[in-house]
Amino acid sequence: MHQLTIAEIIRGLQSKAFSSTELTRHLLTRIQQLDNSYNSFITVTEELALSQAEAADRHLASGEAPALCGVPIAHKDIICTNGVRTSCASKMLDNFIPPYDATLVENLNAAGTVTLGKTNMDEFAMGSSSESSYYGSVKNPWNTRCVPGGSSGGSAAAVAALLVPGATATDTGGSIRQPAALTNTTGLKPTYGRISRWGIVAYASSLDQAGPIARNAEDAAYLLSAMASHDSKDSTSLDCPQTDFTAELNNSIAGLKIGVPREYFGEGLNAETAARVQAALKEFEKLGAQLVDISLPHTELAIPAYYVIAPAEASANLSRFDGVRYGHRCITPKDLRDLYRRSRGEGFGEEVQRRILVGTYALSAGYYDAYYNKAQQVRRLIKQDFVQAFEQVDVIMGPTTPSPAFELGAKVADPVAMYLEDIYTIATNLAGLPGMSIPCGLVNNMPVGLQITGNYLNEARMLNIAHQYQQVTDWHKASAV
Repeated sequence: MHQLTIAEIIRGLQSKAFSSTELTRHLLTRIQQLDNSYNSFITVTEELALSQAEAADRHLASGEAPALCGVPIAHKDIICTNGVRTSCASKMLDNFIPPYDATLVENLNAAGTVTLGKTNMDEFAMGSSSESSYYGSVKNPWNTRCVPGGSSGGSAAAVAALLVPGATATDTGGSIRQPAALTNTTGLKPTYGRISRWGIVAYASSLDQAGPIARNAEDAAYLLSAMASHDSKDSTSLDCPQTDFTAELNNSIAGLKIGVPREYFGEGLNAETAARVQAALKEFEKLGAQLVDISLPHTELAIPAYYVIAPAEASANLSRFDGVRYGHRCITPKDLRDLYRRSRGEGFGEEVQRRILVGTYALSAGYYDAYYNKAQQVRRLIKQDFVQAFEQVDVIMGPTTPSPAFELGAKVADPVAMYLEDIYTIATNLAGLPGMSIPCGLVNNMPVGLQITGNYLNEARMLNIAHQYQQVTDWHKASAV
C-alpha cells in the first residue's frame, strides 16, 4: 500500500479496496521500522492518526466524503498543529505545543486527511540541506550519505522513502523545490498569498509560502486544492475563488511558449544536470510546446538581495523568542540581559544566530539604506525581469538546482557555497511567483529536477504542464527504496 500515489489511494478508499485505518497502520509501522535510516520525522502522531483514520472511514461509509478523506499526510514541523509539538527543529521550541491549528492544517483536517506526524527540517527553515536541525540531519533516501535538500528535507525524504504519500512544506527561497529536486519528488510553491501563512512560524514574512510535496503533479494538485483558501486572519492572503487544481490536468499543452533563461545555463551548472534538463525541454517540444530564448538579467543579484532581505525579516520575527513568554529559557539568569542573552544563545543554532546577526546589522542605523533598502530596489528589478518575460512566454523552465545532492557535511563549513544551492529558486520568491520542481532524470543514480515558474496565480496551468510531461515520462516513478 505504501507504493500507492494519493490519486490511487483516493480510488482505493472509495472502492473500499482497503480502509484508511488499514493504510494508516501500515504507514505507521513503516515509519517505525525505517525512519531511523532517514530521520525524516521529529514527531510521529500515532494516536491522533488512528483516531482521524477511524473518523475518515465512518465519513467514507456515508458516501459523501471529500476527495482527500482518509489520505495520510505529514506536516512540516514549522506549521502549528493543535496539541502536537511544533518545534521548528530548534531547541528554542523543543517544548512548544500550540493550542491551535494553522489555517492550512484546518483546511486539510476539514478535507479528512490523516496526520501521521511532523517532519524534520533545517532549524527555523534556515538552510538548504536539512543539516541544521536540533534533532539531527535528515538523510536522502536515494543515498543516505547525501543531503535531501532543505529546509523541507524531512517532508521530501518522507515522501521519497514511501513513508507517506504527500506532505506539507514551506518555501522561502526554494525550500520546497530544492529538496523535491534532490529526492525525485514533485514540489510546488504557490503564488505568495495563495495559501494562508497564519499558524506558520515566520522566517521571512514577505517570502514565506506553504505548498505540497508529493510524488507527482496530480497528487500535488489534490493537496493544493485543499490547502489554498482566503484567510481573513492573514493580511497577505489573496482573496481567490476556491479552485479544483485537478480540473485542467488533462488539457493539451500544444502551442505552449516556454521561456528558457540563458542565465540559468551558464557557469556553475553541472553539465550532466544541464543535459537532463535539456532532454526534458525536448520532451515538451514533442508535446507541441515552443522553446523561446529569454533573459532574466538580474538573476545573479538574487542571492545577495535575498541574503539581506530574508535575514533582516528573520531578525525581526525571531526577536519574540526571548526566554520570557514561551520557548527555551536558560537556568538561573543573573538579570534580564543575561536571560535574553543565554536563552537565545542556548536556544538558537549556529545558522540561525548567523542570520539574526546579519539581519540585525542590515537594519541598524547607518546601514539600512546601504543594504536593506538597496536590496529591496534590486528585488523590484528582479520582479520586473519576470514581468517582461511573461509578455513573451507562458512559463519559464530551467534547472531547479546546480547539481544533484551533495554529501552530508560537504558545505556546512562554507555558508556561501550552501547559499549558492538556491541560485535558481530564490528569484521566484523575491517576485512572489509560483514555482515547482518535477523529476526529469538521474545523474549517477541521483535525482535531477526541472523547475517550472509560472505567472501569478497560474498554478493550475503549471500543474497541467507538469502532469502532461509525467504522462509521457517515467522519471517521477523512479523510487529510492
